[in-house]
Amino acid sequence: MLTKQSKQHFPELSFETKALLFTHLATMEKAGLSTESSFANLRLQGKEQQRVTATIRNLKRGKSIAQAGKAAGLFDQLESHVIEAATQAGSPAITYKRFADHYTEKDRLQKLVKSRMRLPILMFLMSLFIAPLSAFATGAISGGAYLWKALSPLLLVLLVWKTIQFLRSTYRTQAYEKNNPLDRMALRLPLFGVMNIRANANQFYESLGLMLEAGMPIFDALPLATQTIHNSVIRADFSSILPQLHEGKTLSQALEKLDYAGQIHIIELVRTGECSGTLPEMLWRYSSSENQAISLFHEEVAAWVPRILYSLVALWMIVGIFKSNAFVPQMPEGL
Repeated sequence: MLTKQSKQHFPELSFETKALLFTHLATMEKAGLSTESSFANLRLQGKEQQRVTATIRNLKRGKSIAQAGKAAGLFDQLESHVIEAATQAGSPAITYKRFADHYTEKDRLQKLVKSRMRLPILMFLMSLFIAPLSAFATGAISGGAYLWKALSPLLLVLLVWKTIQFLRSTYRTQAYEKNNPLDRMALRLPLFGVMNIRANANQFYESLGLMLEAGMPIFDALPLATQTIHNSVIRADFSSILPQLHEGKTLSQALEKLDYAGQIHIIELVRTGECSGTLPEMLWRYSSSENQAISLFHEEVAAWVPRILYSLVALWMIVGIFKSNAFVPQMPEGL
């Protein structure tokens, strides 16, 4: 029977928090500290520290590291399964390090994008008040009309943003629907569609490599790795692997049948790993290469998006100024 705590929904931890969490656990595990001591020395911000306290409490009740962390909201499902397998096989130190590196890179990219977007957003906010300023200065519009012209685009942007958030929230509840039209559309986007395929496929290989490295049997690891794929079309494609393995095919043979297997050399790497008994290593080699390519793509996007926004905002300001007739000579009344 599920406990009340296990039913509780926990907001996702930020990439920064997860990077700090797993870096700390990896360091403490390497230093030889006990599990309870590791969590006792862990310090997170705000209410997130309550999850650490709950984890320690669960550990004292006899739960394993994975079960205690998952029940307290520190670990998600994948992390819990991988840590459980690694703990049973010996030490979870390598698993902690893998997660730490993974979330550290995600946190770096997220902060990079945010830092490069601050100035364009500030420029946009300034342009809201600058564009109708000339019309207000010449008396063409009143103070109330000036404020409305300045703030109405911002209200529209906020409305669109809230609508997108609502649609995303609604979409996530249907995310595991096969061949979701939005997912299929995402795969057809120019440039971004190809990278979407690579990122989703890489998520599978990275998760599978983690679990196999931790000692989990491949028949148990495959369904869990498949669940980490966000795109429902690609997830449905990868769901065909397990039945093929039950029929006696190898993983490399099953991958050859997929439409979205990722970069073509993954099949050769998997075949080499199966023959040499180094499948987790081969998966990690592929995943490391893909992570570098995906990170580079995101960095390029982070560099170009602000430039595009600068151009759009500047164009919008110029159009707004000319539409205000600020440079049209004003004839005296009565002439």
